[in-house]
Amino acid sequence: MTQIAAIIGGGVIGGGWAARFLLNGWDVRVFDPDPEAERKIGEVLENARRSLPGLYEAPLPEEGQLSFHATISETVAGAIWIQESVPEQLALKQKVYQTLQAHCDPAAVLGSSTSGFKPSELQASATRPEQIMVCHPFNPVYLLPLIEVVPTDQSDLTIVERAECILRDMGMYPLRVRKEIDAHIADRFLEAVWREALWLIKDGIATTEEIDNAIRYGFGIRWAQMGLFETYRVAGGEAGMRHFMAQFGPALQWPWSKLMDVPEFTDELVDMISDQSDAQSGMHSIRELERIRDNNLVGMMRALKTQDWGAGALLKEQDHLLNARAGMPRSAVALDLTCLTETLRRAVPLDWTDYNGHMNEARYLQAFGDATDRFMEIVGCNTDYIASGGSYFTAETHIRHVDEVHAGHVIRIETYCAEGAGKKMHLFHQMFEGSRLLATGEHMLIHVSLETRKATLPSENIADILGRIAQAHSVLPRPEGLGRMVGKK
Repeated sequence: MTQIAAIIGGGVIGGGWAARFLLNGWDVRVFDPDPEAERKIGEVLENARRSLPGLYEAPLPEEGQLSFHATISETVAGAIWIQESVPEQLALKQKVYQTLQAHCDPAAVLGSSTSGFKPSELQASATRPEQIMVCHPFNPVYLLPLIEVVPTDQSDLTIVERAECILRDMGMYPLRVRKEIDAHIADRFLEAVWREALWLIKDGIATTEEIDNAIRYGFGIRWAQMGLFETYRVAGGEAGMRHFMAQFGPALQWPWSKLMDVPEFTDELVDMISDQSDAQSGMHSIRELERIRDNNLVGMMRALKTQDWGAGALLKEQDHLLNARAGMPRSAVALDLTCLTETLRRAVPLDWTDYNGHMNEARYLQAFGDATDRFMEIVGCNTDYIASGGSYFTAETHIRHVDEVHAGHVIRIETYCAEGAGKKMHLFHQMFEGSRLLATGEHMLIHVSLETRKATLPSENIADILGRIAQAHSVLPRPEGLGRMVGKK
């Protein structure tokens, strides 16, 4: 059944919401009177298509349908999630909610992207205050997982919990805020850093670039993977947080910061900050900066995934969910033996490309290696079997590079089992984008004992499954290039 999300306000944040829903298979309807809304959302969506799929090793669902509508009533018809992202004007938001609730499903999630208003303020003149909550995202919404979910005492917890379930289903992290407060949680930290930064510039202590460098070369990297308190716990050494607080707690009494003051935004200060910002990164357009930002975010989050840590742990969980939905085989029980076995389907991540703009040689090997791992799992050589002391080692590999593939392209690998008897497993992988052949990878693997590190026969169960697949594949057309030597046609 198609799920529908309605986006009210199609700016940077609304466009990011639209992209996150669309790329997770939802149909998205947009209402925004801005005549440029369709172009702006199209550009956000273009960035999302090249970056979000590359976070995962698994394929995203088929993209939903995007449509633009002239009225709110038409936009929200049938929607089960409605996200308000109109300008930060309380009266405007309250008026929008009155119109929304006159036409939407009373059971639909009605979330606000507001970064500053409390949900009770949004609910103040609503027809059904219990339906409205804050769902505050972070830019870019299509990449960053955090959503601050802020209900009130009037909120219908059934709707709140459904909203959190939907967010988790899209690979996001709903952070339930215990009590409503101006600017919620994360933006209060950002506000504190922003105030200090403004004073450092006004007082001539640092430039915009020097402040950004202090963050991105120092504590920003630590915060990205451990947050604030865990970072300080580590800084306390073996004694942990207690030692850190005992050592650095008294410093809080020193006049280090001006957190309660903010410099006046005079023309002089605004010009100074703007000029410094232009000098720092004005050589790039905003769209170029967005792509640079997305490249870096994807790279960092994928690095965290290898450690199963922080935002990367969320990606790993989502991989399992996406693979299950895509019907990727994990065992031979329901395997269709009348065709080749699909062992990989995924988008090419941004960090897999090289100076030529296409996937580099090492990543072809990684993709074929991942396909081999999936095939091993299908025949029963899974983590439990490997833990018992048996596995397959690759003895020989031959890769042919047939055509180019670029970041964001969805590739799939079909695997032909050419031999599956005794100690040998001979696989021939074919990599496609659509019907276009991109590469082939031929691998000879030998079953070994992990105790002796010598060749040995696999278990009877694996031998039986592997033999049945090899027999079934032997009657299928022999793949072109199988057994070919380098340079031979």
